[in-house]
Amino acid sequence: MAEERPGAWFGFGFCGFGQELGSGRGHQVHSPSPLRAGVDVCRVSASWSYTAFVTRGGRVELSGSASGAGGCRDAWASEGALLQAWAPDSALRGEPLWAHNVVPEAVEEDDPGGEAQIGRLPLLPCARAYVSPRPPFYRPLAPQLRAGAGAGDWRSKHGQLGHGTLEAELEPRLLEALQGLTMAEVAAGGWHSVCVSETGDIYIWGWNESGQLALPTRNLAEDGETVAREATGLNEDGSQVKRTGRVEDGAPAPFIAVQPFPALLDLPLGSDAVKVSCGSRHTAVVTRTGELYTWGWGKYGQLGHEDTTSLDWPRRVEYFVDKQLQVKAVTCGPWNTYVYAVEKGKS
Repeated sequence: MAEERPGAWFGFGFCGFGQELGSGRGHQVHSPSPLRAGVDVCRVSASWSYTAFVTRGGRVELSGSASGAGGCRDAWASEGALLQAWAPDSALRGEPLWAHNVVPEAVEEDDPGGEAQIGRLPLLPCARAYVSPRPPFYRPLAPQLRAGAGAGDWRSKHGQLGHGTLEAELEPRLLEALQGLTMAEVAAGGWHSVCVSETGDIYIWGWNESGQLALPTRNLAEDGETVAREATGLNEDGSQVKRTGRVEDGAPAPFIAVQPFPALLDLPLGSDAVKVSCGSRHTAVVTRTGELYTWGWGKYGQLGHEDTTSLDWPRRVEYFVDKQLQVKAVTCGPWNTYVYAVEKGKS
């Protein structure tokens, strides 16, 4: 078996609470920057106000509005839950090694009805289970299911469940539009969802307010930020193309606000996807060849393109290409992004 190539973690985007995002100063980092935590980090999970780093030695390091502890193999950061760290042999008995109680998000003013008491209902990735608003609160997933990345709920106010409606679902429901397709990755953002098939195809659905679905959005067109040519956004040689918000006959582009069904998304140059992660309103995908594409809301530099522009089309993060780095993993916080990359050609 070939030895794993050494790599490093990089971060970019919002760091207003002192989250480690490389060497950046202030409240945001616009381009990938190596983390000061070093190569010992094996997992990263980011929330809005802090980031959790799990080291190869089993220690949790928290950066931002919290501190860390030891004895852990994985971590999940959320703004609406109690985050705890337990020793591997504790069987969750007694007291945790460390606990941090975070404040739940406020209920939206335009949603005073029944969804308020449902709140956020997280999947439990390590336990193959989910939390229900009604007893029994802990419910196992069906044997053929496993929890994916992202802490979400069963609401579908913006079509993020992919069932073609805006209705809430209190129990897991099969996504019929993708039935028969084998999926390898799934990620949930603030109001959108993405999955990647075993063959590298991307399916995306939900809210497109900031272009996070890589579909034409009116908000960016009105701001003069959208560049809407064909879905690729690149020439065949990989160079960027400036696009306009109109189609060839001069008519306005068909803007999409909500996509309630999964839509097939093509990456530039026919690239296949292998990894995906979602922020609050941005999306990041790793290709089979180790390139990183990002799109959506970019106010804090979370897209990694050295600016704060929002995009409604997939754009390659050139930093890793220029540095001859192959991206292996990506994980998005609500307003930031973390990437693990290795040097190309190393064995």
